[in-house]
Formats: sequence, C-alpha cells, structure tokens
Amino acid sequence: MFDRTNLQVLANHARAAAENMAHTLHRTAHSAFVKETQDFTVMLMDRSGATFAVPMELGATWYPGLSYHRAIAMVDDYRPGDVAFTNDPYSGHVATHAPDTHLWKPVFVDGEIIAWTGGHIHNTDMGGAVPASLSRALTEIHQEGIRFPPMKLVREGVFDDAILRIMSTNVRKPDLNIGDIKALVGALNTGERKIQAMVKKFGTAGFVEGVAALLDHAEAQAREVLRAMPDGTWEFADYADEDSVEANPCRLKLRLTIKDDEAVLDFTGSDPQLGSSLNVPSGGDPRHTMLLVGVYYVLYTLNPKILLNTGLTRPFTCITPQGSVLNPVHPAAVGMRSLTCARLRSVIFGAFSQAVPERLPAAPAGNNCIVNVMTTDERTSRSVIAAVNPVVGGGGAMPHRDGTNGSGADAAYLKNTPIEITETETPVEFVKYGLARDSGGAGRWRGGLATEMAFRVFAPDSRITARNRDRSFFRPWGVLGGKAAGLSDMVINPGTEHERRLGNIDTAVLQPGDVLEIRSAGGGGRGDPHQREPWRVAQDVRRGYLTPAAAERDYGVVFCDGEVDEQATNELRARRKPAAGHFHFGPEREGYEAQWTPAAYDRLHAVLDALPIHWRFFAKTEIFRRMKGRTGPEGVQAAFDAVCERFPELPRPKPVREAAE
Repeated sequence: MFDRTNLQVLANHARAAAENMAHTLHRTAHSAFVKETQDFTVMLMDRSGATFAVPMELGATWYPGLSYHRAIAMVDDYRPGDVAFTNDPYSGHVATHAPDTHLWKPVFVDGEIIAWTGGHIHNTDMGGAVPASLSRALTEIHQEGIRFPPMKLVREGVFDDAILRIMSTNVRKPDLNIGDIKALVGALNTGERKIQAMVKKFGTAGFVEGVAALLDHAEAQAREVLRAMPDGTWEFADYADEDSVEANPCRLKLRLTIKDDEAVLDFTGSDPQLGSSLNVPSGGDPRHTMLLVGVYYVLYTLNPKILLNTGLTRPFTCITPQGSVLNPVHPAAVGMRSLTCARLRSVIFGAFSQAVPERLPAAPAGNNCIVNVMTTDERTSRSVIAAVNPVVGGGGAMPHRDGTNGSGADAAYLKNTPIEITETETPVEFVKYGLARDSGGAGRWRGGLATEMAFRVFAPDSRITARNRDRSFFRPWGVLGGKAAGLSDMVINPGTEHERRLGNIDTAVLQPGDVLEIRSAGGGGRGDPHQREPWRVAQDVRRGYLTPAAAERDYGVVFCDGEVDEQATNELRARRKPAAGHFHFGPEREGYEAQWTPAAYDRLHAVLDALPIHWRFFAKTEIFRRMKGRTGPEGVQAAFDAVCERFPELPRPKPVREAAE
C-alpha cells in the first residue's frame, strides 16, 4: 500500500499532527520556561510506544528516538480518556530528571489501542533542596524534588485531584506546574484527534502498516549514512570541568566502531557514577535516546531529509557499564544530566569528526546554561521563581561557513525570552545581553561567538541557580588547524571592588543592587586561521566580533588606522606555521593531559572497576587528592596504594594490580 509517495504523504500528516500538538502546548502553557524557552516535547508513538513523529518548529530536539514502552508497561488497564505520567528517572527510564514530567495517552480505535500521544514539559520547580530543583552539588535523587512513578493522572477524562494536591504541596510554584501539565494534556488530546483523522484517511490497518513503514524508512536512511562512512574504529574523550563540589574533571570516553551499516558506541572507560547530580540515568538501554542525541545531530547534518523517529536508533548499540556516569544505579542524583549530555554530544561529535572529517564541524560551546531566579517582587511583595534566559554559546565552525553566533547547534532549540517579558514577570533589570567579543575559535571558518548576559536584582537574599555551568576550564575544541574557543565565566558585580568570580559554581545568593554576569563558551574554529581572507577578518572587526589585537594575534591580520595593512599582514602570515593534528584543545587540556595521560586513565579505571560501585567515586576523589607530583599510570597506582593504606576498609581484590597491567 505504501509506496514512496504515499509514505511521504503519511509522514507529512504525522509531522503536521505533531506540530499541531506543539502549538497547542506552546499557546496554553503557563511558565516562561515552556511558553518562551520551549523546553518541552510532544510526539506520536506506535502501539509499542516507539516515537514515529515529532515537531520540527517548536520544542526540544533531543527525543525523536524516545520509546515509552517500559513506562507504558508499568500502568495497567488503560481506558479511553486515560493519561498516565511520570517524572521519576528510575521508573521506566523515560524521564531523565525530576523536573521533566512525561505524559502519555492511549489512542483507541474500535476498542483497541493503535497508537499513543506523549510528551514532556520541564517544570520550573519540583521541590527539593534548591529552587528549580537542580544543582551540581546535590548527591542523591531524593534531594531533587518529589517523584511520581508511572501512574494514571487522568482517569477516563477526569484528573486525579489527590495527585495534584500532593504535587501542589511539594513544589514551590504549583500553579505553574499544574497549568503546564494541563496544557500538555490539551496537546495530547490534539494529537489523539489528529491520529483518528489519519485512521479515517488511511484505514486502521493502513495506518498501522504505514507507521511501521515510517520507522523502517528512517532506519534505512540511517544505515545509508553509515554505509557512506569508512569502516573503522575511532576513539575520543572529553571532559566536564567538575565532577562535583570536589572539582575534579569528569571524563567521558567513546570507542566508535563502524562496520558496514551498523555502529557500536562503547563508553567503557568513562568515569564511575558521581557523587553529584551529573549522572545520566540510561538504565542500561543500548538505544536510550539521551545517549544518541549526538548521533541524531550527525545523521541530520549528513542527510537533512532524514526522518526523525525511533527507527534511527536501530543501527546503533551503546555500551554503558552499570555503575558508570552514563548508567548510574539508584539513588544517584541525576538532575544535572543535561550538562553531562552536552559533553556526551561533544564526545560523539569528536569521534565522528575523525571518521568523516571533511563533512562535520568543530565543537559547539556545549554549555547551555539555564538561569533561574527566586526573589521577592517588591511591587507585589510576592515570592517569584522564574527562568530568566538560557545562555547558549556559539556553534562550531562548519565545513563551509562560520559557526552560528550565540546559538550553538546542539542547544539551539532553547529560545531566548524577550527582555521586556522577563522584566515584566520577574523583578530583575538587564544591564547587558549580547554576543561576547573574541570568544569564537579562530579558523578559516570562525567558531560562533558566545552569549553574555548580566542583570541586577533588587530584593535581599535573591537566590540564583545557573544549571549546566561548564567549559570554564576545558575549551570547545577546534579541528583541522582551527583553534579552541573562548571559555565561559560567571561573575558577581563585574568591574567593581566587590567583584567575585564563581567559576563553575551554579548557585549564588545576591543582595539588593548586585549584578550577575554570565558568559557562555564560544564554538571551535575549523581550518587554518591564516587562510581566512583578510576582508572577512576586517568585517568581523567592524562588526565588533573581533578586536584588532585578536585579529593580529589569531589571524595574522594587521590593522593600521582602521584598515588592513596588506604588506604587514603578508609578512606576519609568512612567519606563522600551520597547526598540526586533527584537534586543537587549548593549553588547559594539554597541561592536564600531561599528567593525566590516556594510560593513567586506563590504570585509574582498572583499579576503580574492581571496586564495588558505592566505593568508586570515593576512591576516584581520594586518588586525585594524592596525584600532586605524580603522573602517568605509575602515579595512579602509587596514589591508589596510598589510599588503601589510609583507608584499610577499602576493598582491594587481588586481581586489581594485574588487571591494570
């Protein structure tokens, strides 16, 4: 029944239905984080719970491969009009942190479930230890707010008031939560009507067959992209700046193997689960959507016509050892998993960049900092908690153009809230919001510029959370001669005698008149900067993207009286040597890896993997404390021996040393 033309017709109907769902939610949501920033998803799913259509115009772009099947199976006796929900990262592995509340609704035809509508909204707050529920410093899931395992929220069209009362009692702004949830229910109802219209057009059997064909077609497209790549194995590692309040780096490692039309992503060697909230709760699912977000971006970059649905995940298998940062066990905190996911995408981009270097960009900023404020509105004497704005960095330089300024590729779906709306709804005053000069990585194609934002508060004890603060030490990398980008920063009262730099700290308390300034990282550069045409460099200087000093230092372009000095430029460029190697990481990572070599990390994981899970992060932290003056695998082993001597309770099975050899 479904030839290529008819299949495209069904795909168009399905996407239009998903777009209608997104518009319903967008227009009826209550919180700024949903109606302005657009941190939400909606989707259509087949009867097993596999996503077959998502919107492209509105909402988050991480979830085209999400499957609800495990969560669906945890609820019994679905009836028409029912809506189930969960926000528990350890129940069904659909939600991945407590603020993400996922809902799903069965679509019945002739008494049979033939599909599901679903989606999530990011609640501004779910209770817990800090406003907005998320901070790197939290150490267990119970601190991150109230959790609901999969259960019915709506029974045959009627909300369960007991559940809503429990939620209202435990969250800081219940009206926002419940308003957004009801808006999402409206979106699910819209999707249900659209599916029933498709069934009327194609027939029940035709619709079911067509949905299966859409998934198969996406799989075939993904396999075609893989077949166009060379067979081989590539390794790459990248770091989050801090694994916890202990401030040691968190390392993610990937071994990518491509063979014909399949790929294995082996994350063995990534850090053990952390004593902070940076863990990613994948549940060991080899095709969990959070593990494959970077893959979706790669596939879509290489084939912009690819269908976005769960079929894309079939050619890929992820290996995530239990008890690792990418597969933690309960009750590990997971609220800041989006920071680790940003680094996870960088790791995937880095591996695929080696496989097809001519077609992929440099690293994006990879730190979509989301700023929340809890303060008192002196105009009304009411407490306010609101998302102010995402501070998203630059995109990595592309093979054919500069990186996108201030809207970095894998986080570009987060929309900025107009300043006028924020200042109306939240008692803050913006003093700066724009692009950060000299922040993009230098290259033949320049990395996208970072975003910088500053605002003033007026009430005492105003509490700020700025989740996903990262890239203040390890830079977004450049490729093929391009340079790494500028670092992120967060400062209280910049340029005054009371200035205080916060580094990666993601919470702060401000007093009346205090100004908080946040800058993201930029995007990495691509290609030799000295091959960039001087007129492009001059244009960047005129636009305020570059200072003349940076133009000379990074690009070898000399200015005299505001114009390019061609002779001096040619002489300077003639003395410069092109960079060698595929990647440029910057001096910070190069210095770090002089001590923490790949062999040192191999030894570290050999000793950690031999320990029970609940000992691993403790042992890692203690080893790092004892690495001063030590390097390489021998230094790691000596540090571990010192830890064992200090803590005789630490299990030390005999095979540890042999396993490390």
